[in-house]
Amino acid sequence: MKNKKEILDYIKNHPDSKVKLAITDIDGILRGKVIRKDKFYNVLEGGFGFCDVVFGWDCADVAYENSLFTGWHSGYPDAHAVVDVNTFRKIPWENNLPFFLADFESEDGESNYVCPRKLLRKIRKDAIDMGYHPVFAQEFEWFNFEETPDSFAAKGYRDPKPMTPGMFGYSLLRSSLKHPYFNDLFELLEKFNVPLEGLHTETGPGVYEAAILYGDVLESADRAVLFKSAVKEIAYSHGIIASFMAKWSMDMPGCSGHVHQSLWDAHKVNMFYDSNDKNGMSELMKSYVAGQLYCLPFILPMFAPNINSFKRLVEGAWAPTTLTWASDNRTTALRVLCGGEKSARLETRVCGSDTNPYLAMAACLASGLYGIKNNLKLTQSETVGNGYKDFSNGSLPNSLSLATKNMKESSVAKELFGSDFVDHFTRTREWEISQFAKSVTDWEFKRYFEII
Repeated sequence: MKNKKEILDYIKNHPDSKVKLAITDIDGILRGKVIRKDKFYNVLEGGFGFCDVVFGWDCADVAYENSLFTGWHSGYPDAHAVVDVNTFRKIPWENNLPFFLADFESEDGESNYVCPRKLLRKIRKDAIDMGYHPVFAQEFEWFNFEETPDSFAAKGYRDPKPMTPGMFGYSLLRSSLKHPYFNDLFELLEKFNVPLEGLHTETGPGVYEAAILYGDVLESADRAVLFKSAVKEIAYSHGIIASFMAKWSMDMPGCSGHVHQSLWDAHKVNMFYDSNDKNGMSELMKSYVAGQLYCLPFILPMFAPNINSFKRLVEGAWAPTTLTWASDNRTTALRVLCGGEKSARLETRVCGSDTNPYLAMAACLASGLYGIKNNLKLTQSETVGNGYKDFSNGSLPNSLSLATKNMKESSVAKELFGSDFVDHFTRTREWEISQFAKSVTDWEFKRYFEII
């Protein structure tokens, strides 16, 4: 990582006269602006104003009518944003333009409770204060379509054409068919400091899966957020729309965003591993898993934030529906992978590709730490076989409405994330529910228009 002087020298000597900045909203969407170099030098020292409407509207830029944080009642003032110089990157598909992420915080340096990145930073600090260094990574599945924003709009946002036909999981044949795009993803993301461990086709027309290289939890969340945005931008240059929607078709598999996680000590020892345990799990890891199992029903909207998220969480669709755990079992909510000291980790399989990575990782870490702080024991039996049929510990809430109600009323969620954040976040999910409730879907139109 470059030091501040090297970064400033790079910006000074760059042929472009601008710098790109971005923050991440509650839905995990990058909202940003491009500013002049001379203004950037002032911004780096004192921060800058960024309209707080980015936390006052939904993913379609419709203003919330139920928000307390901001709204017509507040006049949508500027919020104070601070550049994190450690996030410096060069955008290789934009002439290596300098790029930075920023956080929202109050003028006195206190965290702004609606800022997802600041929430994760706070929980990361809690882990470090407890003596644990959280190492995380996220992987994503997403579909690619031979469309442009204009062509898709002209079709009424219906029937997008998949980039490649057929069900070709792990196919070298299909990855070579669109190899300029495939290779650009791997190489340009590496140059953007979002390194991939692997990239391959998944089962389904035009679907890819990428595993992002693991690292510190905050850096990993930055990589995950930037990955989604970067993939979309790279796809545009190839005449492709990349979609991270959790479930775009009832006939196709959903798209996951599994989060891998482990805790390490100051001596770089993986604290999740115990060679004497039959599953390789340390007692610390068992408490971490127990914490997630206990908290999951109360924090699910942070893993499944949209109406569409729950179309993925159905039986037999490679996404969990029950409160279960097991060693290397892809039908359970939590998959324990403890084959060795270096690789021992927990995979939380509830998360979809439509998650906000900051919130998904914050929820994983906070709920795991809850189990450690409260010395929870993993008394729940390991699932053997089909996790969809194991109801011994109950099922996950099956709708955003129920999941949001659980979170809003939960003392556990408020303990983990603060009552102000829970209030704001659940209000945004209630808004999402209300927007869907008044819409007329294609399914309704086809089913009822003539026959009723």
